[in-house]
Amino acid sequence: MSRPSKAAAKEDIRQLTGAERSAVLMLALGEDHSEKIWRMLDEDEIKEISQVMSNLGTISSSLVEKLLVDFVGQMSGTGSLMGSYESTERLLSRMMPGEKVSQIMEEIRGPAGRTMWDKLANVNETVLANYLKNEYPQTVAVVLSKIKPEHAARVLGALPEEFALEVVQRMLRMESVQKDILDNVEKTLRVEFMSNLARTAKRDAHEHMAEVFNNFDRQTESRFLTSLEERSRDSAERIKALMFTFEDLGKLDPGSIQTLLRNVEKDKLGLALKGATDTLRDIFFSNMSERAGKILREDMEAMGPVRLKDVDEAQMRMVNIAKDLANKGEIMIANKQGEDELIY
Repeated sequence: MSRPSKAAAKEDIRQLTGAERSAVLMLALGEDHSEKIWRMLDEDEIKEISQVMSNLGTISSSLVEKLLVDFVGQMSGTGSLMGSYESTERLLSRMMPGEKVSQIMEEIRGPAGRTMWDKLANVNETVLANYLKNEYPQTVAVVLSKIKPEHAARVLGALPEEFALEVVQRMLRMESVQKDILDNVEKTLRVEFMSNLARTAKRDAHEHMAEVFNNFDRQTESRFLTSLEERSRDSAERIKALMFTFEDLGKLDPGSIQTLLRNVEKDKLGLALKGATDTLRDIFFSNMSERAGKILREDMEAMGPVRLKDVDEAQMRMVNIAKDLANKGEIMIANKQGEDELIY
């Protein structure tokens, strides 16, 4: 998960690191003027500046102006800038092959670390073990010989026992690994593992944060979500949905379900229930009058096939309405540990 940029919180250029200054300057120069400078940097410098640039966020115009004045003397501010993955990738694409750009961007999105082996040290042992258990024991032995002993021990403990013992035997018999073999292993890890890990990192971060929020008390949860909504409404909505899922609506008491039904648009309700399990549907229908239930069933049948995306959106809307009703004290929900939380 990306962290707020140090640069975004500073107004004194003396507080900026060299990489932060370089990243802001490159963005200020734009694609055309910065191209020649990018070409003069070595690969490690490009990676370092790209890593910082992709996490800059919004940079105030006053900070941009101070930095440019510091570099070139007499120059006015160029307005605010937005450092993002997209702008960084677009700049890099103008001066190097697409494959190389993709490799750099995947490494930026992946766990922290300058080399592949540094990055593996930041990968959870269970995640790494689930990938390695499908590789040859000799390949796994090479990988584990390159990471720290304490991390290798945790990975071995997460592997199937017989497979782990085979890996241990290979490590005991291992001599120096030829460079071409090591390069191939490193390339495979980068292409097949780190790139997949990078693509799933954002969702994993939201899932983890949802579990953190689940353990807040209601006042703290509300305070954090309100602040997060001001900065990133999309992230806040995703966390709220992960904290209390659509299936969790089936755990509401009858009075809460009836309150929820009165607050959900009928077309959204029908769409959401189209993708619900039979058990959850029955719970909702049992809390309606016979006439209302009959009308809703007829409406659902008349919809015909519906897009999964539309169903997901309708279900998320119901979840968010339930959360809002709980915040207003109009319904009662249970927390993730199954303990009733009373709303007064």
